[in-house]
Amino acid sequence: MRFSDQFLDEIRQRLPITQVVGEHVLWDKRKSQPGKGDMWACCPFHAEKSPSFHADDRRGIYHCFGCGASGDHFRFLTEKAGMSFPEAVEKLAGMAGVPMPARDEKTERREAAQKSLLDVMEIATAYFEAALAHNIGARARGYLFERGVSPTSQQRFRIGFAPDSRNGLKEHLAANGVSAQAMVDTGLVTSRDGDALTYDRFRNRVMFPITDFRGRVIAFGGRALSADVPAKYLNSPETELFHKRQTLYNGHSAKGATRDGATLIVVEGYLDVIAAVSAGFEGAVAPLGTALTEEHVQLLWRMSDTPVLCFDGDKAGLKAAERAADLIMPHLKPGKTVKIATLPEGLDPDDLIKAQGRAAFAEVIEKARSLSDMVWSFETGGLVPEAPEERAAMQARLRERANAIQDANVRFHYAQAFDEKLKAFFAPIRQGRDAYRGGKPAYGQSGAYGFPARGTPRSVVSDTLRNSRLVRGSAVVDASPREAIIILTLVNHPALVEDKFETLAAIDCETPTAQKVLSDILALAVRHHDISAEDLRAALGVRGHGPSLDRMTDTLARQGVWQVSQETALVDAEIGLSHALALHNKKVQLNRELKAAEAALGEDPSDETFERLRDIKNQITTVDGTEALIEGFGSLSGRATRSF
Repeated sequence: MRFSDQFLDEIRQRLPITQVVGEHVLWDKRKSQPGKGDMWACCPFHAEKSPSFHADDRRGIYHCFGCGASGDHFRFLTEKAGMSFPEAVEKLAGMAGVPMPARDEKTERREAAQKSLLDVMEIATAYFEAALAHNIGARARGYLFERGVSPTSQQRFRIGFAPDSRNGLKEHLAANGVSAQAMVDTGLVTSRDGDALTYDRFRNRVMFPITDFRGRVIAFGGRALSADVPAKYLNSPETELFHKRQTLYNGHSAKGATRDGATLIVVEGYLDVIAAVSAGFEGAVAPLGTALTEEHVQLLWRMSDTPVLCFDGDKAGLKAAERAADLIMPHLKPGKTVKIATLPEGLDPDDLIKAQGRAAFAEVIEKARSLSDMVWSFETGGLVPEAPEERAAMQARLRERANAIQDANVRFHYAQAFDEKLKAFFAPIRQGRDAYRGGKPAYGQSGAYGFPARGTPRSVVSDTLRNSRLVRGSAVVDASPREAIIILTLVNHPALVEDKFETLAAIDCETPTAQKVLSDILALAVRHHDISAEDLRAALGVRGHGPSLDRMTDTLARQGVWQVSQETALVDAEIGLSHALALHNKKVQLNRELKAAEAALGEDPSDETFERLRDIKNQITTVDGTEALIEGFGSLSGRATRSF
């Protein structure tokens, strides 16, 4: 609901801000002057021993001279008490004796409908909880036991079970007076296209209730217990109650925990959150079925000035960290940033805590690096550039990063910090050159220009980052045909990015050009989730990918591949993309098997191991030449099936 400026001003004028703040602080009797509305206290927003927090009734504001926190009546309650703005207005209006403005009938009807849907979600939650406790939930309880989710955690997070029934929940809701339309509106039932008959959306799944920031259940996430289902995790659809880009799993509890000093930690999934909370990290949250968005970042900053984003230490995790940096940097504000923590490769928070205990995860969080430090690592590429033009290119990239920041003050300090780093970064090279001219290497056994005698550049980042595809170079340009199919399908059909985001983010392209184009596509799609094909191609062109995309288009056109074009029906493009991804992943798997077979042949040079090696090589050759012969492919576009 919108409130007029006159209404808000009346509350401010009637209600002394010291009265609002006084409910949360103890005034310092020596410095304060109650008669003048000039009050001092130790700051409620940061730990301090001497009072530097000031509330001034004459001006209607508070300000801390220690941490810089500042605002009016409403901001104090939203920042300190964690209230939403409407909640703060309602509370302060009551304190001030100002009647709330009348709501229009449309607003009343919408809020009444929302309340009704919330009641439906509560009935469903209780149904799932009861099913988990019943004999029918034995397998689900076994799964939770195997994953280390204790009964206490099951109760705290209200975990349940959806029986393997098409109409179990539907009939239960109907028996409790829930209308068929309300079942659809909450996303609890679904139907096939053209069929009016609805059935339970969630079947044979462990159910994780998703709450809003007031603790009310607004959606569900279901983890399949069968291996043969299309989606291991299934979330509720977007509804009147649930908007996944504006929701965080465990957000309600984490909001309260961070107010009490807990670190806000962003992990990937439900079980990671539950494991972290069970280990004492009460501020753990996770996005829901989507990569981190701008909306998520704003939600995080309402809870903490410096949330910690936790990523896997493998290639996919590092790419996700770089995408997050690209997303966040334009929105940095004074005091508002993030830190990035990197997990040991191959372990998520759940695995790490179970294998090595709470202390191991605490160490990961404590070693989280600042955003500027991570961006520096990404852009330096792990090595000191040798050629002047390479150093100039790196400097230009860092300047572009800094210039993307919208806030002028933060932009200035980032640019200054990068310039200082660059001067220190290249200084040893200049010293080395001077020493070399004098006939002596700069670093003991080092050779010219400060590099070691064998000419290897100086390492500046961790082995994990240096060895990742993010920083490895290659002389190969553009993309393989299969990579070109994936990239051009996404360029011409950006709507496919979100549905296959996790699969796409994990791809390890054969060429650095393809890797960079794909990374930029994912970053742009995350930042602008409804971006059009035209805008996406234009944005990629600005980033210098236009010539590469043109060459990819020409290559596929010569091969007769039509499935990637913008005119192709979306369903055909999706089928082609799925097939290309399947072939790509198959080849990656075969290459792993090839390495294992080669190692086995070295230990056991038998006919059997040799035949295994030859079979794998034949399969790789087959994958490289496989055609997309999919039954019915292209039928909606009215074209004949064409091979990849």
